[in-house]
Amino acid sequence: MTDKERFVPDEGMAPASTAVPGAAQLEELHNPPRSQWLNVWHQFKSHRGALMGGALFLFIILAVYLGPFVWDIEATKIDIRARNQGPSWAHPLGTDQLGRDMLARMMAGGATSVSVGLTAMLLALGLGSLLGVLAGFFKKLDGPLMRLTDLFLALPLLPLLLVMMLLFREPLNAAFGPEQGIFILIVVSIGVTSWMPTARIVRGDVLALKEREFVMAARSIGTTNSGLITRHILPNVLSPIMVSATLGIATAIITESSLSFLGLGFPPDFPTWGRLLFDATDYLQQYPERVFWPGLAISLTVLSVNYLGDGLRDALDPRIRGR
Repeated sequence: MTDKERFVPDEGMAPASTAVPGAAQLEELHNPPRSQWLNVWHQFKSHRGALMGGALFLFIILAVYLGPFVWDIEATKIDIRARNQGPSWAHPLGTDQLGRDMLARMMAGGATSVSVGLTAMLLALGLGSLLGVLAGFFKKLDGPLMRLTDLFLALPLLPLLLVMMLLFREPLNAAFGPEQGIFILIVVSIGVTSWMPTARIVRGDVLALKEREFVMAARSIGTTNSGLITRHILPNVLSPIMVSATLGIATAIITESSLSFLGLGFPPDFPTWGRLLFDATDYLQQYPERVFWPGLAISLTVLSVNYLGDGLRDALDPRIRGR
């Protein structure tokens, strides 16, 4: 056999250097792998309830914070001659017993309620995440911190809030004024009594993560504990933290509304959605729409935040993503 015959390829076989790539390779070349956040967004936008909830919550945020710049009637302006009026062009949601515009009071009350919800959520999220990471990462702190968490979970929430209001209301009002003082008191009270679920969720994820191979490899090359927590642990527990954040907003808004409805929230001339409900109970039979509007606003806000949290959970959890 000659050298020429020895190196002639079989008929029907293309040389290795001229092989045509398959469809999968072509698709990979034309569609490079997406980043993690693009995958999260792709999964999130496939959840219709989450999209609708996010759009509704964004609309509520814009309405309560930017609405007063468009509707320039002051929420505290009293006009006795226009009291107890129904919906009209001048007052689309009518007026209350003192002639105050209900649309303006709804926007001002919404800004206060949403601000309380966001600020209390940030406080509870920071406290719960800190304690959860410490309990899950350091074995010596796990027992004491979890027993502290169990203690707070065993306390009745509403009576504890009422006691805190009675004890600290007057000192804070004297130090910061009636409006800022009660805002600080409500935010701190809700924040320090709602961090426990976040701490438990974060602790469970940290316990699983610190035994993973990439954490052990980072520890083997001399990475400090603070470096392990900030670079490897916290980025991987972002999913439960963000879900807890969305649900914490709803819980804080409902708690603030409950306190205001009981008359222990903000002053009477400082509107919130809960305070509007409290003021409208005396006129429920004559003017039921005064209860309907703030109740509807609270319900839609909580519902939108819950749907938003449900979509974020599905999008951020790699075990659920792609189902």
